[in-house]
This record gives sequence, C-alpha cells and structure tokens, in this order.
Amino acid sequence: MSGQGQTASASSAWSSIFRHVRYENLVAGVSGGVLSNLALHPLDLVKIRFAVSDGLELRPKYKGILHCLTTIWKLDGLRGLYQGVTPNVWGAGLSWGLYFFFYNAIKSYKTEGRAERLEAAEYLISAAEAGAMTLCITNPLWVTKTRLMLQYEGVVTASQRQYKGMFDALVKIYKYEGVRGLYKGFIPGLFGTSHGALQFMTYELLKLKYNQHINRLPEAQLNTVEYISVAALSKIFAVAATYPYQVVRARLQDQHMFYSGVLDVITKTWRKEGISGFYKGIAPNLIRVTPACCITFVVYENVSHFLLGLKEKKK
Repeated sequence: MSGQGQTASASSAWSSIFRHVRYENLVAGVSGGVLSNLALHPLDLVKIRFAVSDGLELRPKYKGILHCLTTIWKLDGLRGLYQGVTPNVWGAGLSWGLYFFFYNAIKSYKTEGRAERLEAAEYLISAAEAGAMTLCITNPLWVTKTRLMLQYEGVVTASQRQYKGMFDALVKIYKYEGVRGLYKGFIPGLFGTSHGALQFMTYELLKLKYNQHINRLPEAQLNTVEYISVAALSKIFAVAATYPYQVVRARLQDQHMFYSGVLDVITKTWRKEGISGFYKGIAPNLIRVTPACCITFVVYENVSHFLLGLKEKKK
C-alpha cells in the first residue's frame, strides 16, 4: 500500500511539473542558441584548439587567436572555420531550448501557490537541475562537435579516425567506443551545470535588482541594451568561476589522447602545464561566449514574450 502511495505521489509531482511546461520557452531557447552559435562558431573552434593544446606533435601550433583563425582560413577557408558547426548548432539549439524549457517549468513548479519570490539558492538549484537533464540528452552532440573540431588538415595518424560529418561521427564513435564513447566528458559536464546555474542565478537576480532599482515591477520586460548588459555580466561571472571544467571535458573528448578519467586529466594537466593549463583558451572563449550569451538571451526574451503574447491574445 505504501508503495502505491509513493508511486501516486511521484506521479502527481511529475504531472504538476508538466503542467508548467511551455513550448514557447523551448522555441525561444532554440532560436537564441542557433543564431548565436552560427554567428560565433569560429571562436568556439579556436577555444577548443587551445583547450587541448598539450604539446602533442600532431597538433598545429598557434601564436594567438588571430594566428589560429588565419592559419585555419589559409588551410581550408571558410569550411575550415566552420568545422563541427552542425553538431554545435544542433547541440546549442537543443541545449538552450531544453534548458529554458526545463528551467522555467521547474521554477514555475516551485513558485506555485507561493506569494514570495524564489531565493538565490532556489534559482541556483533549479538551473542546476535543468542543466543536468539537458546534458543527459545532448552530451553525444558535444562529443561529436569536439571530435570534428579536432580533425587537423593534412594530419593523419593510425589512431585517428576521420569523420565525414555529424552523423558519420556519431555512428563511428558508437561503433568503436560504444555508449561510453558518446558520454565522454559527462562527469565534468555535470560539474559544468554549476556554470549554467551560476549564470542563471546571477541573471535572474540582476534583472530583479535592476527593476527594483528603477522602480519597475519585478517581472517587467527590459529593453535590448538592458538585457545585453545583464546577460554579459552574468556570463563573465560564470566563466571566470568555472572555466577549468571545459578544458577537462575537451581533453576527455579528444580522439588523439587517452585519459582514464577526470582525475587522470587533472593530474597530467597540472603536472605538465600547471594552473595555466586549466585556463587555456579562456580568452577566445570569453570573446565568443559573452556576445553569444547576449544574442541568445535577447532573442530568447523577445521571442518568448512575443509567443506568450500571442497565446494571451488567443485566449
């Protein structure tokens, strides 16, 4: 009897959460993620190349961001700068869409029947839960993106498998490495949910405090410049706090090196490169993710407000 009661309780909780699900959040998140990553993909490529730069002879050597971009352009033109763009756009679109989708559903569920707003810790936990759920679905796309970005023009080794595109990479990774291969970097990726959690918590609190400061309603819509400012500040804070996990994840997903796990990556990186090894690629990452985040949030906020407005008019 108690088992039936627990099942009914769990079922009731899930149905309550799904009652708060809105497709508008999914569509708006996908739109923002796709547009921002299409625009700034080359800088993501540079970030990945620097993140795995461990002195291995097969890797090209770059003196800086511009040198990396021009070298890739000379070797393979625009196509080279957009290596891995398909899984990146799929991954970013799905990630942002699902993130906003889950996050808003969880947040609405937690505020149901409450007069007071969520505390900072509740925003943090809601965003972390949404991030973990999203990563379970999208991790294979991030592995594929990393593998495609780390195919160096003119370099072929016996251990290297050349991938023709996203679906070819997914099939080959599964064929040679199984499900485990598709989920490489999942553990540091889970830690990376703290990045999204910190970003969303900061974003929500900055919006709230700003609206209070200028005597507007807490949920009032901001203008484009205000959204850009709030999104940029929240992103810079989150990147500065959590960047090393991205280096660890990229190295685990790299097809040219084998690590036995997260601790092995951390130990070898620390031994060979010191603390700076964990921050390789942070400059192109900040240059890319700050405007990317601003584009994503501005598109998301405007599309979601537009879609929700249409829904209200129909009612």
